[in-house]
Formats: sequence, structure tokens, C-alpha cells
Amino acid sequence: MKRSTTQILARLRELMLRAQPGDSGCIAAYIVPSDDAHQSEYQCQHDERRSFVSGFDGSAGTAVVTTDSALLWTDGRYYQQAEKQLDSNWVLMKDGLTTTPSIGAWLAKNLPRGSAVGVDPRLLSFRVWKPIETELNAAECQLVPIEKNLIDEVWGADQPAQTSNPIITLKLEHSGVTIAKKWEVVRKQLKDKNVDALVVSALDEIAWFLNLRGSDIDFNPVFFAYLIVTSDELLLCVDSSKLPTDFAQHQTENNVKITILPYASIGLEISKIVSTKESKIWIAPTSSYYLTALIPKSRRFQEVTPVCVLKAIKNDVEIEGFVNSHIRDGVALCQYFAWLEDQVKRGVQVDEMSGSDKLESFRASKDKYMGLSFTTISASGPNGSVIHYHPKEETNRKINDTEIYLCDSGAQYLDGTTDVTRTLHFGEPTDFQREAYTRVLKGQLSFGSTVFPAKVKGQVLDTLARKALWDVGLDYGHGTGHGVGHFLNVHEGPMGVGIRLMPDDPGLQANMFISNEPGFYQDGEFGIRVEDIVQIVPAVQVAHNFANRGALTFKTITMCPKQTKMIKKELLSEVEVKLLNSYHQQVWETLSPILSREGDEFTLAWLKKEVLPI
Repeated sequence: MKRSTTQILARLRELMLRAQPGDSGCIAAYIVPSDDAHQSEYQCQHDERRSFVSGFDGSAGTAVVTTDSALLWTDGRYYQQAEKQLDSNWVLMKDGLTTTPSIGAWLAKNLPRGSAVGVDPRLLSFRVWKPIETELNAAECQLVPIEKNLIDEVWGADQPAQTSNPIITLKLEHSGVTIAKKWEVVRKQLKDKNVDALVVSALDEIAWFLNLRGSDIDFNPVFFAYLIVTSDELLLCVDSSKLPTDFAQHQTENNVKITILPYASIGLEISKIVSTKESKIWIAPTSSYYLTALIPKSRRFQEVTPVCVLKAIKNDVEIEGFVNSHIRDGVALCQYFAWLEDQVKRGVQVDEMSGSDKLESFRASKDKYMGLSFTTISASGPNGSVIHYHPKEETNRKINDTEIYLCDSGAQYLDGTTDVTRTLHFGEPTDFQREAYTRVLKGQLSFGSTVFPAKVKGQVLDTLARKALWDVGLDYGHGTGHGVGHFLNVHEGPMGVGIRLMPDDPGLQANMFISNEPGFYQDGEFGIRVEDIVQIVPAVQVAHNFANRGALTFKTITMCPKQTKMIKKELLSEVEVKLLNSYHQQVWETLSPILSREGDEFTLAWLKKEVLPI
């Protein structure tokens, strides 16, 4: 599980000694972010530089290499995984703990005055760059852009090529709104903010705005491109060879003309706008420092893009697609769990990997299926305590009747994206396992049924999902909810629910879709998580309306039963029992007609058993 990084670090340090950042001489430290040039959460293999240099392949983390140290910062989702994957060259910095200094603070304390810290400016967002720069400057050090990526030089010919896969058009029957109508809304916001142009670098925003999808990053239906939006032009910087054959027709159907430019020309195009226009240019603080620095400070308008917020609030067609895709997905999940329970009871060997493959085969049989939305977390026993675990040959465990099985999975459909977690035991869970499961479920039921004012920040609601765990001194090291894209990224901003503030959260609004996923993890023993996708909807029968601010609540659209044998009923209130029974009745009424119509009596019998009222 650990691979040696000794030679990679030695070669990197040689390059650091030869780097010439302006008049600073060599660099004393080099930062290796997880990001690609678009600040994507997940990367194609070409951009997995942090994984290459450190051996840690979790989706979040930042490596820092000095002349004599190598450190990795990552959050609570990945502590266990990082400890297992980092070799002896590395020190794990547990981000999120009060005792762990920030990257900038650690560098400021440990580097000599006058030191230069290098980083590829394309791979660090402006928002992340500035606090590191401030902390270094206070210690008389500096953060400097290194245009030539040093990790790429170390990787050399073995580095996978940048992906450039074909793009597909998303028809109006699935997208719901033309590009022209989206542009009209954005154009008004440009005028209101008195800006000349909007620079869009986030790949999911570009795909959504243009009603296009791609496959340049595994599980994420996006393609590498940049978009510049003005009042009278749409400029798309993209490899033209990957454009769909029906691209001209697509523009006609969407009432727009899109100008195609080379992908690498984005810097030149921003510079042209700076020199030919006079007003400000809108760029998100989450865009790279490289792109941001091309715009003079006095000309920058830095806020979350209007595309990001528009994308998060689903239109009527997207809503219908979300609901329907989750119904089809629910059928696949029930078929898998019914099959799996039967296999385990009959003593047929199923392991994490073969189970994951079987689940994928059930999903692949469904209408509009396009692929998985992330690597399935199929985790038995102690592997379930690794929050973002995914099975590999060296970690693969048998699924059995003596350990908890956690399955977090999702799919991409033409009309929606799914993400669901269920935790099951096929034998007799311990009393503590049942208590932990019940407290997680209590938090999920509480969060999913809460009424809240419109546009409240997601962070405000986080405690509702944790209280039942906190009451007995338990907790979980990840967020409670993330946005979900429509046939797009399974993790979508700008809103979210967690202990940490989401800096761009515009407040929760009707027809946003987020996850509801509290959990608990006993290190080295088991993991528990129960996750649904919920739609934010107007609350009815609320005595008051938050002074006309508007009352909202959640509607669960995931359709899959929650295992009741894991529940300690005495810990549930009457209201919670009613909520669970009502949900299970809805699952039965939604899925049983489909299973009956398909003649799947086996899964139907399993479902009937699983939704019995408690």
C-alpha cells in the first residue's frame, strides 16, 4: 500500500535548487496542490501530481516539499487512508485539528527569512494563494509562481497524456433551458454589476451553461475548456477536434453563436479584453491565481459566478429528471442488496470488488444510464471506517454476516446524478453498532425533516444532523451535505452543509438538491453512513413565514430502504418512527409497481420485508 517516494523527492529537490523565480534564486519549498488548472475536485490521470509525488491518492490534500521535509495536509475524511499510503519520507498534517498549523503558518515558521516558496500558479486558486502569501510575507518570505511545473519534469515520459475525449450535446428534453435563456440571465447580471466580461474556468459551469457534456475526467461529465461571456459574445477555448458533429445544429437549437478558440489561448483572450475594454472583469475567487493575475487588481470583480448559482437551482425539467433517475437507481440498489443478502446467507463468496461490479451491472441495465458518478465505496468491516475507501486488490475483503457492510455509490444518467449510502449487517450487530447506527439515523431524520428560513446558510443546519451523536460524545469527520449536479459532478457548490463555512454559499433555496449524510466511524472496526439526496422545497402548514422570508424544508428523492434490524427502537422518538415508516411506505409505493411490472418477484419480496413498519 505504501510506495517509495525517495527518488521522486530527490529529483524534485534537485529541480528546486535550479528553479529561478525572478531574483529570488532557488526555492526553499514547493507546493503541490491537488487541483488541475480548473480547480476541479477530481482530476484526470495527467493532473494527479500530488498523488504521484506523495503516494496518497485521496481526492483532497496538498503536499509541501522543502529541502529536508515532506508534508501532506488533508482533512478528516482521509486521515486513515493517508497514514496507510504515505511512506516514511512524509509527515501527515491533519487539517481541521486546532493543533495543525496552516500551510502558510508552517512555512513561515520553518523557513529562513528571505526564502521563496514556489507553486504552479495554474494549480492554486486565488482564494488559496492569498492567505499563504500573506503569512509568508509577514515572515519576510514570498510565494512565487513557477511557470514550468516541476512535478511534470520529474514525471517525464511516464506522465499520462492530457485527456481530450469527444463532447456530446445535451438536448433540451434533458437540459430544460436553452443557452440563449441562460445567457440572458447572465447578461443582466453583468450589466447590474457593471462588468464587461465573465471568465468561467470551472468545468461543470461551462458544461451546464452550454448544454454540453464530456468525459475528460472519470465519473465527471465535463471537458477541458474555458469560457468567456460578454454581453454580445460567447468565447469557448477548447480543443476543436473534440466538438460534437452536431455542434452547429446545437447552436441553432439554442439560439446562439459560439466562437471557438484554442484551449491554450485563454491567457491571450483575457489580456485582449483587459486592453480593449474599460470596465471590470468578473472572475471567481476560486479560479486560478494565474488567470486572476492577468487582470489588474483595480479591474477585478471577484465573486462566485452567476453560472454557479444558476446551475445549483434546478429547472423544472432537471427536477423531473432528478426524481426519475433516483427511482430507476432505487430499483437497481434494491436488486443489489436483495441479491447480496441472499448470497451471504447461502454462503456464496462475495467480496467488496465483486459486489461493486454486481451493483454496477444492475445500474447499467437501467434506462439513460451513462456510467458511475464516483468510484463505489464498497466497504466491509474495518474498511468502512476509512471514510472515502474504495476497494483494491490488496485491501479487498469478503462481505460476510459478522461485519457491517457500508456501500456508498452513485450513477450518472442523462437526466440526473445519484449518490446514496446504505449501511447493512447480514448477521447480528453488536449493541454499540446498533446504537451508533440509530444515532446516525436520528440525525438524518432530524435534518431531513427540519423547517428553515429561505437563504439560510447551510452551515447553520449542520448541528441538527450531529446532535444525537454529540449527546453521547460521538461525531463524524466530514460534512453533512453537498450539492449534486444534474448529469454533472456528484459534488457541486456553491452551497453545502458542514461545520466549516462555505464562503460562496448563497443560502439554501428552493429546488437546490443536496445530500443528507451523517455518519460514524470506529477506527479499524466499522463505518456507518446513511445518505439520501434531498430536494429543497417550500414548507407547508408553517404557522408563520419567517416574516415573509419564506419557509423551506427537504423532500427526500432517494428511493431505497434503510435497514431496520440495525435500529434500537427505544432510542427513536414517536416522531422519528413515524418519519421512517412514512419514508418506507413511499419507497414501497414507488418501487413495488416497477418491480411487479418487470416480474422481479425476488427483489419485490426483499423490499416488502425491508419496508415493514417498526
